Amino acid sequence: MNCCRVFFLMVLVAFCATAQTVPEDQQAFERFRTWVSTQPVAVRGSMGISSQVRNPKLLEAYREYLKQCGVTESKIDAQFEVIRKQANSLEAEHWNRYLTAEKPAFNTKPNRFLVEMVQGRKPGTALDVAMGQGRNALWLAQQGWNVTGFDIADEAVASANENAARLGVKINTEVARMEDFDFGENRWDLIVLSYSGCGYPFESIQRALKPGGILVEEAFHIDATKGHGIGGSICETGELPHLFQALRTVRYEEPIAQPDFAKEPMRVVRFCAEKPAK
Repeated sequence: MNCCRVFFLMVLVAFCATAQTVPEDQQAFERFRTWVSTQPVAVRGSMGISSQVRNPKLLEAYREYLKQCGVTESKIDAQFEVIRKQANSLEAEHWNRYLTAEKPAFNTKPNRFLVEMVQGRKPGTALDVAMGQGRNALWLAQQGWNVTGFDIADEAVASANENAARLGVKINTEVARMEDFDFGENRWDLIVLSYSGCGYPFESIQRALKPGGILVEEAFHIDATKGHGIGGSICETGELPHLFQALRTVRYEEPIAQPDFAKEPMRVVRFCAEKPAK
């Protein structure tokens, strides 16, 4: 079975998992997302889709790949037009389908590493980056934290607000891309990056933490991509401590564990760091 055949089967499996009919524009975008997930981190970068669709080298590599698969130039141009112009809306549609599915394919409970790292800490202001349907934000609010969360997926954010009302807790939410959110300066006692990228945008996050505040992050390790179509939140060995050099590492590990967004154990990265008090 050639590589193109394998690739399109990966996309087909992803479509079937949504149990929905996927429009042609979304199919073109999903093919791009799936292909990107197979590329080395050095090629695709650790930033989000908005940056990837503006990366000339990445797009040229994808064009060459489609040519090898026998796609005509006119069809490639049409797909690129969709990807460039509709990336943000199609990305939101993708995550809305995934995060609000009737039978979720991810852990809907709070991240275990987060629970462990905040245990015993006095609740303060918390930011949940790319909050999804609010599994971590809601848990933090129940523990007494003043929580703000944001995500590009508007329906997932709406679901988080509905569940907050049902649980009798308050969370502040915003529908926004990571590139557009105002992280502020010395604003948060806790910032959560739970499968929401590998440290991006690390400079804004470092500034946004209050002195004594902590960052808690869990993501896939690059090893997890071997044999799996994983996209998005992937980190290289030791990448997070290197990125967040203005923070003091409290704990860093790369265990084989059950990820929140996969069905089987694989290597993940876990990172907790504190902003030194002045």
